[in-house]
Amino acid sequence: MAIKWGVIGAGGIADRRTIPEGIAKAPNAKLVAVMDIDAVKAKAVAEKYKVKYYTDEKDLLSDNEVEAVYIATPTYLHCSQASLAAEKGKHILCEKPMAITLGEARQIIDVCKKNKVNFSLGYMMRFHAHHQKIKELIKQGLLGQLVMARAQLSCWYPPIEGAWRQDPELGGGGALIDMGSHCIDLLEMFIGRVKEVSCFVGNLTHKYPVEDTANVLLKFENGAQGAVDNCFNIPDASAKNILEIYGTKGSILAKGTIGQMPGGEAMVYLEGDGKKYNAQQQRVIADGEKIEVEPVNMYKAEIEHFSDCIENNKAPAITPEEWLHNLEICLAAYESAKTGKAVKIK
Repeated sequence: MAIKWGVIGAGGIADRRTIPEGIAKAPNAKLVAVMDIDAVKAKAVAEKYKVKYYTDEKDLLSDNEVEAVYIATPTYLHCSQASLAAEKGKHILCEKPMAITLGEARQIIDVCKKNKVNFSLGYMMRFHAHHQKIKELIKQGLLGQLVMARAQLSCWYPPIEGAWRQDPELGGGGALIDMGSHCIDLLEMFIGRVKEVSCFVGNLTHKYPVEDTANVLLKFENGAQGAVDNCFNIPDASAKNILEIYGTKGSILAKGTIGQMPGGEAMVYLEGDGKKYNAQQQRVIADGEKIEVEPVNMYKAEIEHFSDCIENNKAPAITPEEWLHNLEICLAAYESAKTGKAVKIK
């Protein structure tokens, strides 16, 4: 049985990725309606996929054919739209970040629980084949005790008139919350829960009211430490989006796996006797082994998983409370950048 989907916010990432690569390709999903306040855009997307279109989310959410909704609107709308969707009995896959404030995020959780609908966020990079394999290798203990990790996601994002991601009132922040939240999510998936954060943000290049540069330091509950780097001022061809994970037995280095594409490469380095103390610090270059995987369409996998949860009446792999925790980390990072002090996560 295919779960019938509606989309709120039919332009942008929905039209570019999630509809064509996710909903349209997942065997257990079917697009039946789209909504956008821009009638021309809504009609164009609807005609492309031969579905109904609306210009008001209330009308789409009143459509009894729609079982699940994908919300791809500016962050400040997430709370009101997700709450209304839950009250109408629709399961919700929402773009990240979850909301502007923790209060709004908690409201989403409460209304979804009250109406017994599933809720998840669009952190599709979890489904990347390399990331799933890396998670498996870490769980097997291949790297030993985890010590340090780093994740980077950057791009060139110049000032654009009307761009909601460049308005903190609409998007909640800049490079950190837009891209850093993905990196934080991945590092927590690999390492565990973050308990403390420090952060620096700045506007080095672009003159808009959100940060174009962010560096976040993370302390995990298991003692490991991490770093997240995000910039809106690095040319796309120069942004290699590196993932590094270090343990007492070796390391995993990946390039190009963090992002919207299924490609990239990852290497694992195990040093054998490399742990012997060397007073001269002579480096023994370990032979790396390429991590081989079959590429996975992350958007398709994301939609398949959520649709399967609906069809089989089970909860998604990640709870709404865990998504709330991701927002807590991002907001704590902004607090740290403002105060110049480390912030503990409650």
